[in-house]
Amino acid sequence: MQSRHFVQLIGMSALWGASFPLLRIASPAFGPIALAGVRCALAALVLAFLMLVLRQPWPARSTWPQMAALALLTVVAPFVLFNWAALSLPAGYSAVLNATAPVFGVLAAAIAGDEKLARRSVLGCVCGFAGVALLVQLGPVEPTRDVVLAALACTAAAGCYGVGTTFMKRASAVHHPLAAAATIHVAAALILAIPVGVAVPTMQLNTGVWLAVAVLGLVTSGFMYWISMRLMREIPASAATSSAFMIPLFGVTWGGLFLGEPVTGGMVPGSLFILAATALITGFNPWRAWRAKHGVDKSG
Repeated sequence: MQSRHFVQLIGMSALWGASFPLLRIASPAFGPIALAGVRCALAALVLAFLMLVLRQPWPARSTWPQMAALALLTVVAPFVLFNWAALSLPAGYSAVLNATAPVFGVLAAAIAGDEKLARRSVLGCVCGFAGVALLVQLGPVEPTRDVVLAALACTAAAGCYGVGTTFMKRASAVHHPLAAAATIHVAAALILAIPVGVAVPTMQLNTGVWLAVAVLGLVTSGFMYWISMRLMREIPASAATSSAFMIPLFGVTWGGLFLGEPVTGGMVPGSLFILAATALITGFNPWRAWRAKHGVDKSG
C-alpha cells in the first residue's frame, strides 16, 4: 500500500468518525428511518451533480437491481441501524462497535475467495480490538433491553459494512466509482422514499439538526462513499475496511468536543495500537515505503 492510500484512510476515518456525534444530534429529531432517507437523498443529489459536471454515464439499467441490493446492504440497513442505536448509545460506543467491520470484511473476503486469511490480518484484528479497548474505557453501562439491542444493532450495521465491502470492490471494478456510488444512493433514496413520507409529520427540526444532516448526507455519505469506492480499486477490500479501527479515535474526539462526552487517558496508547492494526491489515510499512522511495538497499 502506498503512503497516499494510508493518508486517505486516515482522512476517511476522521470524517466517518464525525458521523456518530452528528447521528446523536439528528436521529432524535428526524427519527431513524427518515434520517436515513434524507441522508441518502442528499448524497444522491451531490453525486448526481458530480456525474453531470464530470460527464460520467450512468450504469446500464440491467445492473440497477444489483446496485439496489448493494444499496440495501451497504447504505439502507447500516444507516437505519446506526440511527436507531444513536437514540440510546453515546457516539463513542457506536464508533467502538463499528470497529468490528474489518473482522467481517476479512472473513467475507476469505469466504468469497477474494483474499487469503493471512496471519497478519488476524493479528491486525486482535491488535485493533486491543487499541479500541485502550482508546475508549467504557464505563459501567446498565444492561437494559434498549442498550443491548442498540449494541446488537451497531454490530449488525458493522457486519453489513464489512461484508458489503467485498461486493463494493467488485462493483468498483466493473463500474466507474462515481457512477456506482451515485446509482447506489439513488436506489437507497428510492427504497426509503415511502417511509420518509410517512415520518415527515413527526419530525422536530431546527438549524443545528439541518446542519448535521447536511454534513451526513453531502459529505460523509455522498462524497466519501465515492472516495472509498475509488480507493477500493487500488487496495484489497480488507484493507479498505481497516479504516474502521481508526474511526473510534475520531468518534470519541468529536463526541468529546461537540457533545461533551468523556475523553479517556487511553487515547494515546490506544490510537497507536489502532494505527498498528491498520498497518498490519493493509500491509502498509512506512519504513519500507521510505527505503523504496529513496532507493535504499535492503542489505544496507
